[in-house]
Amino acid sequence: MDLATMTAHPAAHARPRPVEARVPDYEIVRRAIEFISRRWREQPSLERIAGHVGLKPLALQRLFTRWAGLSPKGFVQALTLDHARSLLADSASVLDATYEVGLSGPGRLHDLFVTHEAMTPGAYKARGEGIEMRYGFHASPFGNALVMTTEHGLAGIAFADPGGEAAALGDMKSRWPRATYVEDRVGTEATARRIFDPATWRPDRPLRIVMIGSDFELSVWETLLKLPLGAATTYSDIAAHIGRPSAARAVGTAVGRNPISFVIPCHRVLGKGGGLCGYHWGLTRKKAILGWEAGVAGQAEA
Repeated sequence: MDLATMTAHPAAHARPRPVEARVPDYEIVRRAIEFISRRWREQPSLERIAGHVGLKPLALQRLFTRWAGLSPKGFVQALTLDHARSLLADSASVLDATYEVGLSGPGRLHDLFVTHEAMTPGAYKARGEGIEMRYGFHASPFGNALVMTTEHGLAGIAFADPGGEAAALGDMKSRWPRATYVEDRVGTEATARRIFDPATWRPDRPLRIVMIGSDFELSVWETLLKLPLGAATTYSDIAAHIGRPSAARAVGTAVGRNPISFVIPCHRVLGKGGGLCGYHWGLTRKKAILGWEAGVAGQAEA
């Protein structure tokens, strides 16, 4: 059973707003998600959620559905522990079967198609020396997104809440401190649109990415790339898949160091019991991404 099947809702057919309009929406949605996260056991009503964010119920329903393709109620259902456990019940088959099927598998028909390469070990050890990184902040469904590109393709994605842009940029620069950084919002805009607009997710136009990390990190990130939309896995399952069954903790560290958030879907890694464990860019944002993907999957199934 996949996330789309468990969270399908009549509102999932709503067409998402243009990317440019989504940052203001996300700020309201973020507050709603935080409230839902604290109160989900009480199954809060639309009226309670709307009152918390200062909107009328119908206004919140419309905004939330426009943003996620799911109603607030559908979103709550997408993030319950029971549904997460249902995802993980199929985790082994995903790792053993869907990974091998790749882009021809049904789970990948509506996914963000990616072609990737790894930077040479020398470039990683040189801490980015000789690499030019162009970057810009762009609107995304999950707040401001820092998009970083090289001549080889997309190299980094980070997220920032309002006022946190400098910290997000500093975090990414610290990963490759010897690289050359050039602010280029215009030059990175097309890549940002390609990432966050599902209408552009086409297998005949794959997104090029380049991964810069240790050999172990690369093996973890490559495994994550094979995880389809609407599926989830655990650190221990990834460790077993790469032939390092006792390295679940090291896998967790590598997942946390993923430099290309969202595209390399580290948000689809859950705790062994189905818990939505930590995320480098904030647990609320992880929940937002998973719920948003449920809406995208629901639209694709329509």
